[in-house]
Amino acid sequence: MTKKQEIWVTGFALFALFFGAGNLILPPYLGMNSGDQWWFVFFGFILTAVLIPILGILAHAKVQGTMYDLASKVTPWFSSLYCIIMYSIAVALPAPRTASVAHEMAIQPFFGSSPLLTSSVYFLLIFIFVINRSKLLNLIGKFLTPIIVVILLAIILFSIISHPATMTSNIYDIPFVSGVLEGYQTFDAIGGVLIGAVIVISLDNRGVKSYDDKKSLITKAAFIAGLGLTLIYGGLIFSGARLSTFLPVNGTRTEVLTSLSLQTLGAIGTSFLSILVALACFTTAVGIVTGTSDYIKEMFKGSQKAYVVTAFMSCVLGVLIGHFEVSFIIKAAIPALMFIYPITIVLILLNVVPKRLASPNVFKGVVITTLVFSIPDFLGTLNLEHLLDSIIEWIPFSSQSLGWVLPAFIAFVLLNIYSQRMKTSNS
Repeated sequence: MTKKQEIWVTGFALFALFFGAGNLILPPYLGMNSGDQWWFVFFGFILTAVLIPILGILAHAKVQGTMYDLASKVTPWFSSLYCIIMYSIAVALPAPRTASVAHEMAIQPFFGSSPLLTSSVYFLLIFIFVINRSKLLNLIGKFLTPIIVVILLAIILFSIISHPATMTSNIYDIPFVSGVLEGYQTFDAIGGVLIGAVIVISLDNRGVKSYDDKKSLITKAAFIAGLGLTLIYGGLIFSGARLSTFLPVNGTRTEVLTSLSLQTLGAIGTSFLSILVALACFTTAVGIVTGTSDYIKEMFKGSQKAYVVTAFMSCVLGVLIGHFEVSFIIKAAIPALMFIYPITIVLILLNVVPKRLASPNVFKGVVITTLVFSIPDFLGTLNLEHLLDSIIEWIPFSSQSLGWVLPAFIAFVLLNIYSQRMKTSNS
């Protein structure tokens, strides 16, 4: 395989890993609600659903280690705790959500069975696949993503050529911020931190050993994946906006996507899309449970028993949470995302900037600042913001749930100025 082919193969692999079927329900919903101001939510959504995740891959291209290495400059115990929290969130929210999406899009419309039955069978099959690590799953995944992309491109194309532009008015207070926060729900910043390490190991196994070669290859592949995600997400947001008068205003995210595909592809196309989305959700969930089980296995010095127990507990949790509606799981995820996403974003950015600007002291200071100023946003999702009312009103952007952004930036600048002065005085 030539170097150019290697870049494209890795780029498509990254795209497929990020392209979780559950994420597809988010952009059309944003587009429908933003209407004639769709491009504001587009830029906000792309910031947290594409740019930050791709920067996570670039951080791994630079560090070329594990997720633990991305946070180790803070302290080793913090890094271990961060990894455990990340994997816990992964098995408790995005994995069960795939079962819920599969039920609402592919099972309920055709069979009308209970969501608890769906999630039980779904995670029983996931457990079997995780224990056996079937190669069939990889084969399914390789064919699913291209087919879904073709269908989505057809939806986008037909929405442009077959319907007049009759966009509704925007309902969001600040469309850009709504796009940013909805981008959290993709979990792709978390995915970037998890996936980057997998790509580094995969390239090692394929014989790409040089640090510079891996960095160059991953950087170019990340650009390809990011461009693909931007085009798909942007097209779906635009389609949702363009057909907003035809979509269910009070519908859930899955109902909006189903309605959009029905408007453009008809009943047969919608049925086909539903089945493929369900299968793609399945592969995503298997990947999450397998990755989490591998991490716990490593913690217990390669214990297969730890792997099986983790897989079993993850699947039980998936059954318990996965039978709820998608809209409920999305709401339930908000507090966890408000807590972990800001920390993940600053860890990604600190690993991307030049080393001279990201000393251990800068890591510690910026992460602590981010954590402290994320507390009001976290409490706000629990309707407890009144506990800090006197403080919140003094924090810029806190009313938009982004109160951590400016303090983290100020901490970054001040700590670097202090570091430079200390170096100068010691020289």
